[in-house]
Amino acid sequence: DRPTPCLLNLTLMCLRFAGQMTDLVYTEKELVQSLKEYIKAEESKLAAIKSWASKLDALTRVSTSDPEGYLAHPVNAYKLMKRLNSEWSELETLVLQNPSDGFISNMSIHRQYFPDEEDATGAAKALMRLQDTYQLDSEAFSRGKLPGLHTNALLTVDDCFDMGKTAYNDADYYHAVLWLQQSLKQLDAGEEAVISKADILDYLSYSVYQMGDLPRAIELTRRLVAIDPKHDRAGGNLRYFERLLTKQLNEMNQTYQPPSEEPIQLGTYSRPKDHLPERETYEALCRGEGLQMVRRSRLFCRYQDGKRNPRLLLKPMKEEDEWDSPHIVRYLEVLSHEEIEKIKELAKPRLARATVRDPKTGVLTTANYRVSKSAWLEAEDDVVIQRVNQRIEDITGLTVDTAELLQVANYGVGGQYEPHFDFSRRPFDSNLKVDGNRLATFLNYMSDVAAGGATVFPDFGAAIWPRKGTAVFWYNLFRSGEGDYRTRHAACPVLVGSKWVSNKWIHERGQEFRRPCGLTEVD
Repeated sequence: DRPTPCLLNLTLMCLRFAGQMTDLVYTEKELVQSLKEYIKAEESKLAAIKSWASKLDALTRVSTSDPEGYLAHPVNAYKLMKRLNSEWSELETLVLQNPSDGFISNMSIHRQYFPDEEDATGAAKALMRLQDTYQLDSEAFSRGKLPGLHTNALLTVDDCFDMGKTAYNDADYYHAVLWLQQSLKQLDAGEEAVISKADILDYLSYSVYQMGDLPRAIELTRRLVAIDPKHDRAGGNLRYFERLLTKQLNEMNQTYQPPSEEPIQLGTYSRPKDHLPERETYEALCRGEGLQMVRRSRLFCRYQDGKRNPRLLLKPMKEEDEWDSPHIVRYLEVLSHEEIEKIKELAKPRLARATVRDPKTGVLTTANYRVSKSAWLEAEDDVVIQRVNQRIEDITGLTVDTAELLQVANYGVGGQYEPHFDFSRRPFDSNLKVDGNRLATFLNYMSDVAAGGATVFPDFGAAIWPRKGTAVFWYNLFRSGEGDYRTRHAACPVLVGSKWVSNKWIHERGQEFRRPCGLTEVD
C-alpha cells in the first residue's frame, strides 16, 4: 500500500568525463540550431499556406456570390478547372511536406552520444556526493550558491523532485528527504511546476517515515489527505503511521509531541553509516578542515638535480616538502602547458571508466568509490610520453623500465577516488609477481581545480591541492618492502571544474641498487 523503492545497481555511478561533457555542450548547441532551422521552415511553409488560403478565400467569396455570373466568363471557368486540377494538388503537396525531416535526422545522428538513464542517475548521485562531502544543503545547490561561486545554474521544483526520486528509487531516504523537501519548499513559494504537491508529499511522507520520524510523517500525510482525500495510499498510510506512533508512545510511556515546525534541512537527520570507516575524517580534509600542521622547521624547499643527473644539472627541479613522515614532496614546473595538452589529446579517445581490482577475485571491475575516466599511454605513442617517462626517472632516481604505463585520469564534477592504498597487500596479485609491488607513486597535476579535488591522507591529516604543472611523489613501501599503511589516500570529489591528472606507479624490480633494502621493517 506504499510506493515500493526500485533498487538500482550501486555501480551506476559513472559520470561522463569532462571532455565528453564538453562535446555534449556543443552537440546541444548544434541541435538548437537545427531546431531553429526547423521552426523557420515550418513558419515558411505556414506563410505559404496562409498566402494560398488568403488568395483562395478572396476568389471563393467572389465566385459564391454569383456562381452563374462568375462562370459565365470563360476565363473564370478555365481558372476554376485549372485550380481544382493542379493548384489544389500543389497545395496538398505543400501541406504534406514535412520540414521536420532534417531535424529528426540530426537528432538520430547525435542520439547515440546522448547520456542514458545510467548517466542521468550518476549525475544525480554526484550532486548528492558533493552535498555530503562539502556539507552543502539542497537550497545552496538549487540556487547555484556553491563555495566561491554564484551562478544562474538553478534547479527547478521538478529538478529537485527528480533528484529526490532518484534517491528514493535507490532506497536512499536520507537524500530523498532533503531534495523532496526542497522541491516542496520551492513549490510553496509559488514556483511553477509540472509535478503536483500531492506527488511530492506522497514520496516525502514515506521517506520521512523511513528515517524514523513518525510525527513529521503523520503531519505530511495529513497535508496530503487534505489536498487529495481520495489518494490511493494516503488514508491507509496515515492510519498505519498513527497506530505505529501510538504503540511506540505506549511502550515508552511517553506523551505525543507535535513535530518540529523547523523545515527539514541538512543536519535534521543523521546520515547513515557506510562501508568507509574514515568517512568523516576524509570528508573533513576535503573541506580543508582538520588539517594537521607540520612544524615548519621540518619542511624545506630545494633545487633537486637527481644526484647530479646530466639532464638536471643545468635546470634542476624545484622541490618542496609537503609532509615530513611519510615524506611527500611536490615538484614545480614538471609538465609544460604544451605537454599537458598533448597528453590529454592522446588520452581522450581512449578514456574509459576507471576500474579497481576486486580483492576477493582479483578481477578488474568498476566501483562506486572510484568515479573517473582513465586511459593508459605507452612511450611508443608519442615522443612527449617518452620525455615524461624519462623525466620521472631523472627526478626520482628510480628506473621506470618496470613501471606501469602512464595512466591519465579525468575527474568531472563529482568525480572521486575514496581512500585506498596504491600498493597491493599480501598475498600479491598475480600481475605483480614479476615486477613486484608498487614501490612509489608519481602524480602529475595537469589542471587547476576551481573547488574541491584535493589529494588527502586521512591517516595523518594532510591535504594536497592540485596546481597545474606540478607533481607530487611519495613511497608506498618501506625499504623492507612492507607497505606503509600511512599512505592510504583519496582524491576528493571535484566540486567546480575538471581535474586532469597523470600518474606513474613505479614497481620494486630494478630498484635494488637505487633504493636498497633497510635493516628493519619500517626503515
